[in-house]
Amino acid sequence: MPTLDRQDDVFILDIGDTENRFHPDWIASVNAALDEVEKAEGPRALVTVATGKFFSNGLDLDWLFAHADRHRDYVVSVHELLARVLTLPMVTVAALQGHTFAAGAMFSLAHDFRVMRADRGYWCLPEADINIPFTPGMSALIQARLAPQTAHEAMTTARRYGGHDALAAAIVDRAVDEDAVRRTAMEIARAQTAKGGPTLGTIKARMYGPAMERLREKADPLG
Repeated sequence: MPTLDRQDDVFILDIGDTENRFHPDWIASVNAALDEVEKAEGPRALVTVATGKFFSNGLDLDWLFAHADRHRDYVVSVHELLARVLTLPMVTVAALQGHTFAAGAMFSLAHDFRVMRADRGYWCLPEADINIPFTPGMSALIQARLAPQTAHEAMTTARRYGGHDALAAAIVDRAVDEDAVRRTAMEIARAQTAKGGPTLGTIKARMYGPAMERLREKADPLG
């Protein structure tokens, strides 16, 4: 399960060492960690990390198929988490050491910056291949965070971007060696800790207003 650590003014959210899928308990644990981060006073930033082959493989489809009657509430909880990270009142950096797929890729886009391993691992939105359409909220988030041509290609072709290709497409901000992923993410975060506070949260909320409106639609989140 996710854990939270702190190094000076930088909080480190470790989302796990498996596929780190969005099980309801996993979502609750991440939200509990974010509660602690948001309650902290003074300068701060957040780095989200994982360990192993995956950063995150997205929705927990096994759980979802076994609990079809809770489909809407589950999607609402995923949307709420994406919206929360998108507008956190501090600079956020995702350290992508492994595969980052589907809702995991969207979770990375909700962060302000992304650092990806250059030589192995893919960033991918596979929905066109697995026949699961993006929700309106997910579509809005992706289109708000990626250039139009990149969003179009990523969403309609399910292309798997390696680190260098993801950097060229501006999906990520840095592509570095494996042993530099977390260190580089920490360096970016440390340089921005003074930005932590309600002003930054307001800037983000207004910047991504249309996406936030879609992500917070609870009556019909599936469109």
